[in-house]
Amino acid sequence: MKQVIRNSKISGKINAPESKSEFQRALAIALLSNYESHLTFNACFADDVKFAINIIKDLGADVNINRNKIIIKGGINILNENLNVGESGLGIRMFAPIACLSNSKIVITGLGTLKTRPIDMLINPLKSLGVSIKTTNGLLPINISKSLLGGNAELDGSVSSQFLTGLLIALPKAKNDSIIKVKKLKSIPYIDMTLDILSRAGVRIEHNSYKIFKIKGNQIYKPLNMKIEGDWSGAAFMAVAGAIGGKISISNLNQNSKQADVKILEALREAGAHFSFNKTTLSVNKGKLKAFNFDATHCPDLFPPLVVLAANCKGISKIKGVSRLTFKESNRAVVLQAVFFKLGINISIEGDIMIITGGVIKGAEVSSHNDHRIAMAAAIAGINSTQDITITGAECVSKSYPDFFKIFNSIK
Repeated sequence: MKQVIRNSKISGKINAPESKSEFQRALAIALLSNYESHLTFNACFADDVKFAINIIKDLGADVNINRNKIIIKGGINILNENLNVGESGLGIRMFAPIACLSNSKIVITGLGTLKTRPIDMLINPLKSLGVSIKTTNGLLPINISKSLLGGNAELDGSVSSQFLTGLLIALPKAKNDSIIKVKKLKSIPYIDMTLDILSRAGVRIEHNSYKIFKIKGNQIYKPLNMKIEGDWSGAAFMAVAGAIGGKISISNLNQNSKQADVKILEALREAGAHFSFNKTTLSVNKGKLKAFNFDATHCPDLFPPLVVLAANCKGISKIKGVSRLTFKESNRAVVLQAVFFKLGINISIEGDIMIITGGVIKGAEVSSHNDHRIAMAAAIAGINSTQDITITGAECVSKSYPDFFKIFNSIK
């Protein structure tokens, strides 16, 4: 599917979609409660959430969706030994340890670029915790047998915190207590999110500065009753749209969220954008934008909207955390360079720093590279482009923000 974006002024009021990061975690935790959990939400499901719902059904949850509420009766009782996580990196890393709580032989597969993303970091830790696991040369599919028993394990958190999230959710249900030692943990806010939702379900986990996690086994998961927050990852694009193109109000947001991408507010402030908060509504107005420096090491999904913001700033902006971009839906560092080069914006990389020179955005036809955040970045870039920007493969936004183009077009 192609989308054509024309130069436009931004004005309107919208609701942020649900956080797929929080939604997927809540679904996984509700699965492990033998009680009835209630999750409420406002918007439609992202693709990653749909696959997560299918997985908890396959693992034994009874799921009833009624308008804006999901009622989940949890409990591991394998109904399908072949699990498909779609293209969700969180899905594969989170549900692999959870699936290991069963005594069944499980095969986990995925789609698209997930097939080429390395998952060998799961192997040794899970083996240390009692699991028999095999990958296909470090890639999908994964074959699992023998249960997750608990114990001691070490893992490298420099590529992703998602596998640690899976262990933190699964190990409280293991037979034995566990101690997990973690090196070089990145995306710490996502671990805070996981721990917060677990605490709502009555699960207790201790940690020492995110380096050593102590987890009691045989814990009881209470019913999880919560409203899924609005998504700061998707809202970041719309906030940048307001900052570079006019004004926008975005509702359904928590200013004190544990989501990593709430940090977009810091970048907007640094760049000189005007914004304010009224309860759950963020209002952003165009200001005289200037170059900024920002550390996105713990919130790498902000790179695409931050590049658009930097392209519209006067001067040279620097964003730290390039090393976090290699194993996303695309190699985002390389793809952002290629896409914005076609749009007339120079991006260079020096070590872990991305350097963006603000300038005039020109029209071009660019590929999404089947990466939802690249597609959204190209769309927002079109607000101030001198000519039309055509995005091929634009349908990939359904992974996280199915109504993105519908909503974006409504504020132009």
